[in-house]
Amino acid sequence: MEPAQITAAIMSTMNTTRIVLEYMQSQDMPRRNPDQARRRLQRSEESDEEIDMDIDLSQGTGPSNVEIMVSLRQVHAVERRFWARETSTDWWDRIVLQVWDDSQWLRNFCMRKATFMELCDLLSAALKCQDTKMRAALTVQKRVAIALWKLATPDSYRSVGNQFGVGKSTVGAAVIQFARAMKDLVISRVVTLGNVQSIVYGFAAMGFPNCGGAIDGTHIPILSPEHQATDYVNRKGYFSMLLQALVDHKGRFTNISVGWPGKVHDARVFRNSGLFRKLEEGTFFPDQKVTVGDVDMPIVILGGPRPTP
Repeated sequence: MEPAQITAAIMSTMNTTRIVLEYMQSQDMPRRNPDQARRRLQRSEESDEEIDMDIDLSQGTGPSNVEIMVSLRQVHAVERRFWARETSTDWWDRIVLQVWDDSQWLRNFCMRKATFMELCDLLSAALKCQDTKMRAALTVQKRVAIALWKLATPDSYRSVGNQFGVGKSTVGAAVIQFARAMKDLVISRVVTLGNVQSIVYGFAAMGFPNCGGAIDGTHIPILSPEHQATDYVNRKGYFSMLLQALVDHKGRFTNISVGWPGKVHDARVFRNSGLFRKLEEGTFFPDQKVTVGDVDMPIVILGGPRPTP
């Protein structure tokens, strides 16, 4: 299009818009101020000058672009609608919740259904969401199930989303929300020392007198971090974060420390953990000693040999 044609088109649009604004204002003016409308009419009859538009745009009384276009019949006023792809939740609602037995729950969620329901009750305060005008919120049970399925299986976010009838971004959000809720509401109730005497008796029955726990570390595989990636390559050659755990005589967690890069030695993790500080201060176990030979031995923990860096 030539510059002259572009200029003509712009001027034509501006003139058309001005005419529409004048028309809409003249229709609305008698309702708002009859005297002012009468004076405007008289002034327009006495003069051929352009009418001065005094629409107060700051107060939002002027017509919007859409209203102008509708008035010109260039667009049709339609009701806004939200849409979403059709998904199915029958597998979760009809099969898992109603048909699966405990063995199937254990294989797929690593816990029985009763334990799952108890966990949902504990996390309800943090995971319960309100419905919106667009769609109903996920139930706490479904949100927890999505997170557990993703953590218990090697499935991708897209695969888990297809399984539960949600989007892959919803799966990612559910996993993060579940992890935070577990940290805030459940960890302190589950990972606890409990009855020390019961633990000591349990280890004594195995042949370890006055023992309060067994400690070890494990590597949790992760994707390569963006920064300082070499710090996370462990001695086995893959990227990981370290988890240090203390367990009782039944293998239940009584203390954990997680977050160190995989390259860090287990001994360094232990020296810098809260567990080490409490043991040094004598506040983790009660002051209880037994005599072994000629030595008064306090409550101790068992650990494997130091691994090669």
